[in-house]
Amino acid sequence: MDLKQLNAFIAIADLRSFSAAATKTGLSQPSLSRLLKQLETEMGVELIDRYHRPLHLTEAGAFFYDKISTILTEIDTVTSMAQRLSAPSSALNIGFVPSVLYGLLPEIIAMLKQASPNIDVTLKDISSYQQMDALKSGEIDIGFGRFAHQDPWIQQILLRHERYVVALPKSHPLAHVREQRLIDLANNRLILYHQTHLPISAAVTQAQPTSDKLATHTNSHRVTNEPVSFSAPITEPLLHLFAQYGISPFMTTTVSDLQVALGLVAAGEGITLVPASLQTVRTEQISYQRLVHENVTSPIYLHTLKDFVHPKIPDLLTAIYHVYEQRGITYRRQQFT
Repeated sequence: MDLKQLNAFIAIADLRSFSAAATKTGLSQPSLSRLLKQLETEMGVELIDRYHRPLHLTEAGAFFYDKISTILTEIDTVTSMAQRLSAPSSALNIGFVPSVLYGLLPEIIAMLKQASPNIDVTLKDISSYQQMDALKSGEIDIGFGRFAHQDPWIQQILLRHERYVVALPKSHPLAHVREQRLIDLANNRLILYHQTHLPISAAVTQAQPTSDKLATHTNSHRVTNEPVSFSAPITEPLLHLFAQYGISPFMTTTVSDLQVALGLVAAGEGITLVPASLQTVRTEQISYQRLVHENVTSPIYLHTLKDFVHPKIPDLLTAIYHVYEQRGITYRRQQFT
């Protein structure tokens, strides 16, 4: 059994086609078939049922695929890390979620470059969830995200909690109310935009809705009217915030990203909650108001690999804390190990 055989099997299992797998791997179909047959012969089991189209995994093949995929991912991660350890890149590749870019990230990068004029920084817009794979592959060296992740390859530190504000159309009756309460917002259409959800362990399960009304859930594909169900844990971040206070918004709309959500608010199609650093966006059409709830916040995490910390990351942390001090932001100094 060798890596060529295993990678051939994974490609065939992923695409359920010898021709598609051949295109992906750059190998001929006879070569792929031979590698798969060698693997099956060595194991003494049939992994692929060749008599179906598309190809099917046998029961043994499905089990083997599930386990070996994880092992191959770890091999790729270790290989990438070993390569970076032997020849560290001079560039610092930083991943970030869009909401962080509207906050202090530009100031932090400017401070970093001022302290280290020769540093080469590249920035990549990438979701919190995708940052985990990007760190392992070497696509980024460090990531700014909004969610905690449990991953044996990743270490993270909490930089700070950022208060949420409510974004309302300028024409909204509550647009000029300076202190907002979630209960007063419950009868509005809440626009949801997070692509990453909270882990089940952190979710809230709400026993029953706050009213007998029918909730309307919409997205870009369908509109349905159905009673709200609270049997499953609430992992969508904004709904989670409402559920912590026993509140369920009357209507929700789910969109692809934060900019679309703010565009809908500007058009008068609903309200949403955003980190306070975004309250300079679309101010001609949107009113941003403070929430009275102290714990309605969005955390900012910094993620990197456990076993390889880029040599420029300590400089980045120094720049972060220096900006926080200039802005009067409370923080607890931490370092990666």
